[in-house]
Amino acid sequence: MNFKENQQRYADLVNAFLDNYVKENDLLEKSVYSAMRYSLLAGGKRLRPVLALAVCELLGGDINEVMPFACAIEMVHTYSLIHDDLPAMDNDDFRRGKLTNHKKFGEAIAILAGDGLLNLAFELMIESTATDNCNNAVQKVKAMSYIAKSSGIHGMIAGQVIDTESENKEVAYETLEYMHKCKTGALIKAPVVSSAIICNASEEDLRSLEAYAGNLGLAFQIKDDILDVEGSTEKLGKKVGSDESNKKTTYVSLYGLEKSKQMLRETTEEAIKNIGKFGPNANFLRELAEYLIVREM
Repeated sequence: MNFKENQQRYADLVNAFLDNYVKENDLLEKSVYSAMRYSLLAGGKRLRPVLALAVCELLGGDINEVMPFACAIEMVHTYSLIHDDLPAMDNDDFRRGKLTNHKKFGEAIAILAGDGLLNLAFELMIESTATDNCNNAVQKVKAMSYIAKSSGIHGMIAGQVIDTESENKEVAYETLEYMHKCKTGALIKAPVVSSAIICNASEEDLRSLEAYAGNLGLAFQIKDDILDVEGSTEKLGKKVGSDESNKKTTYVSLYGLEKSKQMLRETTEEAIKNIGKFGPNANFLRELAEYLIVREM
């Protein structure tokens, strides 16, 4: 299979799992299920679960063992987007070409839908671990712990706090780097590292993959900042120029467009070097890094 076919194969597996796990129902609280599904199944690149499944296959693991954790991370990511779009945060009207969750269901249900997805993510991982019939429960608990830290006050939430408190301020490079290492990078490292842990990767392999994911996360954020300047609303599915209108410091505002593009290329090259030890078996991960440079959404 070529890169696009493999990417679609992984995404299809993830979409089928999520569609089956988070179902519509006729309970009194059915509105929150509709809201969760609305954002969870709204499309997107599925970058995080795709990374988890690709790492699993690279290491010769069982995709069925990793899938619940890959999809749990996507639930956490979706919850973060729902909350990030709220009026108290970025106050966005569109996400992936559709009305944001609070514009569709109201702020209260959007907040609860985000909360619901976060809880469901951990329910899913716990269920997978508790019903584990092999000797992999300890590794799964370690993976769950890594995901919890990555999505919590040591990771994504820390980044969100810094991002919120940095509006209307010019921040130093060190602050910007730390913010995005937490806000964006932590949830890109989480699927790579948690999958490697479940697949019993060696310490050397784990270090290489963690370094790859760290550089990939930085490259992803730099590209996001570039797209907010020169991307199109039609392709992104959301308003461009929001960073400037919200007076946020970005790589582009700090370094300019051309320097940011150079940093993007250099960081991507470093990510590819990090997985050189895996040879041709890591072709998908290399091509994924290269794809993120040229993506338009």
